[in-house]
Amino acid sequence: MKKTALWGVLALMLASCSTKPQKQTVTLIPAENFQQVIDGKPVDLYTLTNENGMTVQVTNYGTRIVNLWVPDREGNFRDVVLGRNTLEEYMNSEEKYYGATVGRYANRIEKGRVFLDDQVYQLDINDGENHLHGGSKGYYDVVFDAEPYTTEQGDDAILFTYLSPDGEMGYPGNVTIQIRMVLPHDKNEVQISYKATTDAPTVINLSHHSYFNLSGEGSETILDHTLQINGSHYTPTDEGLIPNGLIATVIDTPLDFTTPRVIGERIDEPYEALQLGGGYDHNWVLDRSGDVTEAAEVSSPLTGIKMTVLTDEPGIQFYSGNFMTGNDIGKTGKSYGFRSAFCLETQNFPAAPNYPEFPSTKLRPGETYNTVCIYRFEVE
Repeated sequence: MKKTALWGVLALMLASCSTKPQKQTVTLIPAENFQQVIDGKPVDLYTLTNENGMTVQVTNYGTRIVNLWVPDREGNFRDVVLGRNTLEEYMNSEEKYYGATVGRYANRIEKGRVFLDDQVYQLDINDGENHLHGGSKGYYDVVFDAEPYTTEQGDDAILFTYLSPDGEMGYPGNVTIQIRMVLPHDKNEVQISYKATTDAPTVINLSHHSYFNLSGEGSETILDHTLQINGSHYTPTDEGLIPNGLIATVIDTPLDFTTPRVIGERIDEPYEALQLGGGYDHNWVLDRSGDVTEAAEVSSPLTGIKMTVLTDEPGIQFYSGNFMTGNDIGKTGKSYGFRSAFCLETQNFPAAPNYPEFPSTKLRPGETYNTVCIYRFEVE
């Protein structure tokens, strides 16, 4: 064999021995899977990216986050939110809230009754005898106008707008809503800001409802995740998960996440609050120290992905996926089973319009509703 040929063979052998496994990269859903018209308004799918490779796909149908790709400790990209591959699948899902905005009032209101200025408004009933997440056609089920743009800082962003008409799901007042979603060019975080005005007295409480699994979409459990919530109190509920108006301590209970704890460590303990919720499904009262502060932090031991939630809201709902059945098949063909995802929903308190001792959710003409939710991603 000639010397040049021998060196060529050796080079190929060395290259073969040193080849590293291919890292997992971002997989995008085609925009055409969402491009339809609903109620006379066009639906589309938008893609936001930053210089770190973080990628978010979001549709204006309910302003849903469809994909959220972040790097793990090995540099592999993981999609950390549950969702569907097509618009039709979202519309026909057993679970209605994947990645969506919920409102006009997030969470529950007892028997759908709102007491406001000596009047009683009857809202749509869609959760047993109660009202949940805006009713049977809340904001998760409407099409927002969408305007993609680039900020002055060079960040990918989308402005969503929607006019919620007087009487929609029983709510008073025409409410103009703006939801701004920003992916900073140099930080791995999704910034969601909400703004609303009204022409008549009303109540409002908007929240984001992504189902997260930091081990990756389609992973079987979140019970191995570690969670910390910066709240030493919560709002106890009845069997319908309606608050009773009290604020109770979590210290020395299975709801105590003031220091990091594994989610599955105490979830099945015979504690009344856990039995009523079938696990964790409670509103924590946040210990505040500023305008926008850290509300919670959660991480996966498998991937090293850590998510920090920041907000200016007084509460956060931690839901451990207790009502997930496995009937919905996700983006990679895997079923979404019992406790295979969690939600961390920044919010005002459930049923607050009917409890004067809770923070007010009233919005009047001339006032502006503003709130912020940030999901920040790092590795450890």
